[in-house]
Amino acid sequence: MPILALVRHGQSLWNHENRFTGFVDVPLTEKGRAEARQAAQSLQGLGIKFDVAYTSALTRAQETLAIILESLGQRVPVIRDAALNERHYGDLQGLNKEDAAKRWGDEQIKIWRRSYDVPPPNGESLEMTARRVLPFYDRGISGDLRLGKNVLVVAHGNSNRSLVMKLDKLTGEQVIGLELATGVPLVYEMSKECEVIKKHA
Repeated sequence: MPILALVRHGQSLWNHENRFTGFVDVPLTEKGRAEARQAAQSLQGLGIKFDVAYTSALTRAQETLAIILESLGQRVPVIRDAALNERHYGDLQGLNKEDAAKRWGDEQIKIWRRSYDVPPPNGESLEMTARRVLPFYDRGISGDLRLGKNVLVVAHGNSNRSLVMKLDKLTGEQVIGLELATGVPLVYEMSKECEVIKKHA
């Protein structure tokens, strides 16, 4: 049975500073690097040997992946694609979340952050993010799973939420409440038809 492991990147500098990051390319913090090593330990405990890895075009995800693979002592082909990038936060990118709330109001920020289909100004909703993530899953990641390969995906909170929504068969309303912690693997045992057999969280 092929394995699909999803990991949200470790804490980034702007996570630490409570800023909207989106497509902005910011590095990991030391805590983020430690979270990546902890993710590797969790995966090592399951004894998984990966065949291929996928990540986004952003440094924080790529660095997390590199630390995980190095910690596991595994060398695999790595596919980088902007389809797995974090949700684009538009005009909110770079802003401190508290400052943004003062400007637009707590309720409006909550709607932009937590609704499924309402994008921030000049940005993406989770629904829009899923529209680029899920076709990439269908044409790339699922193809490797159908070949029986163990796949590691290191991406972002919202790109991974899009994948979890598909895998766990969540509705747009259900996925709103889904929070993915940084550096914590979600591991799925898959059938070769890409159906979930078992989930380790």
